[in-house]
Amino acid sequence: MKGVVRFGVAMEGALLDQFDRHIHQRGYANRSEALRDLVRGQLAQAAWERGDRTVATITIVYDHHVRELTERLTAIQHDYGDNVVSSLHVHLNHHQCLEVIVARGQANVLKKMADEITRTKGVLVGNITAAPAGEGDE
Repeated sequence: MKGVVRFGVAMEGALLDQFDRHIHQRGYANRSEALRDLVRGQLAQAAWERGDRTVATITIVYDHHVRELTERLTAIQHDYGDNVVSSLHVHLNHHQCLEVIVARGQANVLKKMADEITRTKGVLVGNITAAPAGEGDE
């Protein structure tokens, strides 16, 4: 790891015990790895809240028998053609499909797209998961 800096952290014993249990349950090798993940997660959340450039997946489960639903979902993705990178379609059963849409762009644009998709009649479940896009991604 390049440029690692050591620093001390003080916390209550009970909180440390909970953290250690969390580390063990998640399979971290040490506290440093777990703390780095927590910090990255908080920074990613802050970037998302600021509306920074990000990458995201929009995951939905929908009933493909709902009239014109697949056409509406495709039209929304085409409306955001500059943002949609790829999509994966999975047939779950005779009635339901799962779709994962990979997108990139400003967080507020991706949120708007996800809202349009998830509020479409026939979409049963939907969520968006985001991560910072990083520097120099174009």
